[in-house]
Amino acid sequence: MESPHSLSPSSSSSYSSDGVGFDTEEPRTPLAVRRALQLLNSGDPDLRLQAARDIRRLTKTSHRCRRQLAEAVPPLVSMLRLDSPDSHEPALLALLNLAVKDEKSDWISSRNKINIVEAGALEPIISFLKSKNINLQESATASLLTLSASSTNKPIISACGAIPLLVEILRDGSPQAKADAVMALSNLSTHPNNLSIILETNPIPFIVDLIKTSKKSSKTAEKCCALIESLVEYDEGKTALTSEEGGVLAVVEVLESGNLQSREHAVGALLTMCQSDRCKYREPILREGVIPGLLELTVQGTPKSQLKARTLLQLLRESPYPRSEIQPDTLENIVCNIISQIDGDDQSGKAKKMLAEMVQVSMEQSLRHLQQRALVCTPSDLPIAGCASEVSSK
Repeated sequence: MESPHSLSPSSSSSYSSDGVGFDTEEPRTPLAVRRALQLLNSGDPDLRLQAARDIRRLTKTSHRCRRQLAEAVPPLVSMLRLDSPDSHEPALLALLNLAVKDEKSDWISSRNKINIVEAGALEPIISFLKSKNINLQESATASLLTLSASSTNKPIISACGAIPLLVEILRDGSPQAKADAVMALSNLSTHPNNLSIILETNPIPFIVDLIKTSKKSSKTAEKCCALIESLVEYDEGKTALTSEEGGVLAVVEVLESGNLQSREHAVGALLTMCQSDRCKYREPILREGVIPGLLELTVQGTPKSQLKARTLLQLLRESPYPRSEIQPDTLENIVCNIISQIDGDDQSGKAKKMLAEMVQVSMEQSLRHLQQRALVCTPSDLPIAGCASEVSSK
């Protein structure tokens, strides 16, 4: 094997002079991997820095290189601890690429996530969250987002004190850092012990602010609502959301305009609140004009969203008790009752129009369903009328 010094930019004709890679090698060949590892294990800070940049490039899209360069994790982590500040971001970005990808579909990246934490990367990464260097702070936040996708890492990251710092990023960071911070917090919140720690940092005002400034159909808004749905399981979370100006409204807006998963989290959050104390939270929810969005969700949402929307509509009506048989507990009756309680012609008119559209869609779907059943159950040698009477009797 060649010595690292024989691979320096000045002595190797195959090494790229532009600091990006090796100009005579394909970027994902085993030779390029071997050379990157040689440089990384050299004692020359400049060569180590170049190796980190090459590893970042090699692992950007290649599963094979992530596997072949797994042994680069310990020396890259040592660069975070020992080398000059100029090497911190390149080393961190190389580690980020080694760990990136969906954990469920990429066991290599999953293993690398765990290896990076076991190698001691969390201490320097968490210290970078407090850096005045915006780029380094963003890279550290992105790294925690990626590492927190591993269930093994979640309690370790929390124990290292990352959660309060992520909430500070959520409050004061750059737009990209804020988005990554809320996603990291959402990942961490799925570990049972972490949710109460997150709640202690009072993150809801900052989450609401992020929803307000984000596109409602974005992944950021989805993770914000997922986190809120978890936090409002606690009384402190419900109080924080209703006390924050525009807090409930922000959730309602995601319910109306978010992607399917976002809307499911949004209606879940509102339902959790209303189920916990209907008398306390019914009015704050109704006040924000939630009815049109709920009506649409009963028809166009995911199966879970549809069920939650119908349940919430039942809770939002004036009387919490079941109706008599004369006025059956149909969705139309529930909604009409709620509409009668809404102040303002605009909201009432919009809700009534949505109800009419919903009923029309429901009727059309029912008609198509009946027609399909008639076609399936009608024997070719029987009159159509006979089948129709059979269908009507079911």
